Amino acid sequence: MKSLILASGFGTRLYPLNVDRAKGLLEYKGKALISHIVDKIPQDMDILVNINKKFEADFHHWQNTINRKVTLCIEPVFTEEQIFGAIGSLDYWIKTENIKEDLLVIAGDNYFEFALPQFVSAYNGKDPLVAVYDIGDRSKASQFGVVKLDGNRIGKFEEKPAKPESSLIATACYIFPQRIFPLLSQYCTEGKRDNLGGFIAYLIDRGEVYAYTFSELWFDIGSIDTYKLTQADLDG
Repeated sequence: MKSLILASGFGTRLYPLNVDRAKGLLEYKGKALISHIVDKIPQDMDILVNINKKFEADFHHWQNTINRKVTLCIEPVFTEEQIFGAIGSLDYWIKTENIKEDLLVIAGDNYFEFALPQFVSAYNGKDPLVAVYDIGDRSKASQFGVVKLDGNRIGKFEEKPAKPESSLIATACYIFPQRIFPLLSQYCTEGKRDNLGGFIAYLIDRGEVYAYTFSELWFDIGSIDTYKLTQADLDG
């Protein structure tokens, strides 16, 4: 299994906070968000990080500050208008790097405290696995992809529903078996290149998708207000 951290977005919803800094390089607890992810990935797993050209120099500097080998996968994009989208990036790097192994995929703006080795151990070797978190508030859940479980299987997925059926949400941490890579490519040819949640719903319609439910701390940096709250929690 290899791992791919998605960090090629421009994070425009955070402007002006990160006009000159990638979202994944914003700090929490004294180090970049993406460094927390790298620290959790099992030592025997190769790490790829996809980035854009605008922040290439910053990521090279970051790469020299960590005690772990990572491969920077640099997309030929400089602006928001040129981006591949999360699904497009995933498909692009699977093909460019000729990835044949199952793939652990994590969004670079996520912070979580569950143990990734346990997540990997929960993978059955053939079906997609999604890390799922109970956000505890249905109104907050409406900002995310909401899941409904049938045992450990995801029976239903809705992206940002107006009236969520639960407060259980899909976080941007997945294991994709290599057998679904052709489906990923097909999904992209249909013009759906941005939303990972939409791809999960697409997979559910075509087979089994399982959940790994965790209760440890999790958040993603989706807005300036969210980022300020994380810093306020530290200060408090």
